[in-house]
Amino acid sequence: MPVKSPQKGSHPSAYRSATIRALPKRRNAQLTIPQDTKEITLQMGGKELTLTNLSKVFWEEDWVTKANLLQYYADIASYLLPHIESRAMVLKRYPDGASGKFFFQKHAPASRPDWVPICEIQHPSANLVDFPVVNDLAGLLWAVNLGSIDLNPWYARCDDVDRPYYLHFDLDPTPGADFTLVRKAALVLRDELDALKIKSYPKTTGSRGIHIYIPIVRGPLQKEVWTFAKAFSVTAAQKYSKILTSEYRVAKRSPNRILVDYNQNAWGRTLASVYSARPKPHAPVSAPVTWEEVELGIEIGDFRMDNMVQRLAKVGDLYKPLLAQKGRFKLTARL
Repeated sequence: MPVKSPQKGSHPSAYRSATIRALPKRRNAQLTIPQDTKEITLQMGGKELTLTNLSKVFWEEDWVTKANLLQYYADIASYLLPHIESRAMVLKRYPDGASGKFFFQKHAPASRPDWVPICEIQHPSANLVDFPVVNDLAGLLWAVNLGSIDLNPWYARCDDVDRPYYLHFDLDPTPGADFTLVRKAALVLRDELDALKIKSYPKTTGSRGIHIYIPIVRGPLQKEVWTFAKAFSVTAAQKYSKILTSEYRVAKRSPNRILVDYNQNAWGRTLASVYSARPKPHAPVSAPVTWEEVELGIEIGDFRMDNMVQRLAKVGDLYKPLLAQKGRFKLTARL
């Protein structure tokens, strides 16, 4: 994966069903999902899960199927799950694959198995939203089987949904700007954060930009995190006005700039998680990278579903510091 498209007429019209059994209580276990099957039923530690429409093509240019997508998430689950567990998950579903229409689903679907936990969050509209929570491999495959190509978790955990564990900056090119300028903008922000003794961690978005994450000591409310992110972004954009913009109104943004999108820190917003596959050509992945790699000239297309497992085996989880208790920035000192 990506795999070559079959010759015309070679795609089978009928598929057999199968039941396979995964080893229980081994979240890191390798799970093989058959590529020649339309539907399978998994037994995972007492949880039964049926995966459907496995032969459906999700990336037509490389003939990447839904089974390939599920296999990718199974392979990287041990790295991904610590970053999304105990958090409300917004499902972004692509029933017709990466090039098709998508829709967001916040409420857990009625078909949710009873072993998928719920995180209830009161929204400003006074509605209580019952978000699903992905805590294990079975839950991960359940979410992906619904057509979720990328994963969009809440910034805070369910025990206190208004106190996030990190703040971040979403660097998004305006018309005319290319990824070379995105890299330059990311390095500028790194230097500005370094000057404040704030350690930062970049990752590709898997789309057009770069995310910069900062692990913080839990405590500030989401609104306070947003306030700091806005003030920092506005100041940086004024200092580097030929590279950055913090203008949120599209009509007033200058071309050939990189938007420092601080509003992604607002309450209720989500971003594609680390290691998420993205609905772009050739199945890119939102990949953690080192600052040295940014300096050397990485490209979005360098990190894909077909090479991320090998990269993880080589470099490990570069976003592990976001899970650690030590080394977190005390944002309260800046508020």
